[in-house]
Amino acid sequence: MFGFFRRPTTPPSEDRPLLPADLVRKVRRIEISTKRLVDQGVAGDYHSAFKGRGVEFAEVRPYEPGDEIRTIDWNVTARMGHPYVKRYIEERDLTVFTAVDVSGSLQYGSRAILKRELAAEITALLSFAALRNQDRVGAALLGENLELFLRPNRRRNQVLRILREVLLRPAGGGTNLERGLGQMLKSLKQRSVLFLISDFLDSPLSTSLKAAASAHDLVLIELYDPKDHQLPRTGPVVLRDAETGRLVTASGRQLARQLGDQRRAQRQEMVQLVRKLGVDHLTLRTDRPYLSSLVGFFEQRRRRYQR
Repeated sequence: MFGFFRRPTTPPSEDRPLLPADLVRKVRRIEISTKRLVDQGVAGDYHSAFKGRGVEFAEVRPYEPGDEIRTIDWNVTARMGHPYVKRYIEERDLTVFTAVDVSGSLQYGSRAILKRELAAEITALLSFAALRNQDRVGAALLGENLELFLRPNRRRNQVLRILREVLLRPAGGGTNLERGLGQMLKSLKQRSVLFLISDFLDSPLSTSLKAAASAHDLVLIELYDPKDHQLPRTGPVVLRDAETGRLVTASGRQLARQLGDQRRAQRQEMVQLVRKLGVDHLTLRTDRPYLSSLVGFFEQRRRRYQR
């Protein structure tokens, strides 16, 4: 069933290392749980929230009560002597692309789940929903640079590869989303629904975010952990930077106040830029179930299309 993770019949080489058993189990768990959510209706919510390139004409049929007047084909109506309407079908031809931050700060979670695992689950859920709707799926991993680029296709193994790569990346590493996203945009030629998944900590975005918003249907998914923005107000504490590994000793109260002010200012700056660009911004927390927030986001998008 899980062909991508099938144990090779020949001895592994340096080019084909065996995957750790715990990683295989984790990927299988995420695949099963997210595909169950897709089966339970997420695929339909996704379909109504994201549109393709347009619509194409299908047929002309007799008018029925409830049909919109604007769909009446007046030429056919005049010839036939009673109303006929045009019927269209959606032309999706959609590409869904997830750009995932895999820097060291995502290897943290103070509550039920690490931000890295939450990123993997959201990526899997969006990707399987896209495949269910016959859309293409691709992904990129972003750290200090563009770490990996997977070209879009409609294969299930593509999603499993994405999951493996997100979870298998080393826990350390810095963040430069501005540079990594800019490099990715040079490779992503076709217009896409582009999900940028990150905690957006200490990584200002400006030029590349504007470029992404102008070329794609951009959605920012912010992974939020309460402890990222609120350190305990205690005495001296020893802290380790998740990205550089550097240890520092500082006054807990003073550091908590400074960090809180800094993070709030950074986040407000990002929110203002997002609003200015007119792109969607969804916050998912590590201390709360994400499904209701995601479905609510889909519903908001659907209503916007109906206006």
